[in-house]
Amino acid sequence: MLAQLITSFIASAAFGVIFNVPKSSLFQCGCVGMIGWILYYFLVENEIDSIIATLASAFVVAVISQYFAKRFKTPITVFNVSGIIPLVPGGLSYNAMKHFVVNDFYVAVQMAAKVFMLAGAIAMGLIFAEVMNQLVIKYNRRKMRAGS
Repeated sequence: MLAQLITSFIASAAFGVIFNVPKSSLFQCGCVGMIGWILYYFLVENEIDSIIATLASAFVVAVISQYFAKRFKTPITVFNVSGIIPLVPGGLSYNAMKHFVVNDFYVAVQMAAKVFMLAGAIAMGLIFAEVMNQLVIKYNRRKMRAGS
């Protein structure tokens, strides 16, 4: 578990370096990615489907990213991009392409379909979090207007 924590933190923070994230935000980027990966790892280890685990993890990454963006007055994409990196199915997409190249189309199509579903789960998780954030903001504005 400790190795999972450390490597996901380093991967997320290192990706932040590649994307020229401000140095003051690198630690937070690493934390966002680490939390998202640990949630994913925990869910998969407890026999939750990897697509559902990816959706939940991406949602949590987006919620934490929104909080950090407000707290540290930084664009949300700084934390979102670094945070989802551990969830991206790079190895699976590589294997799918490898199977296409060696003409093992049956396995390749299965793997490619899973890659598309995982990528869609990441996108849906990020979108759901943003929609929830907008609903909360709208609710709070109405509440403030009614109280005034």
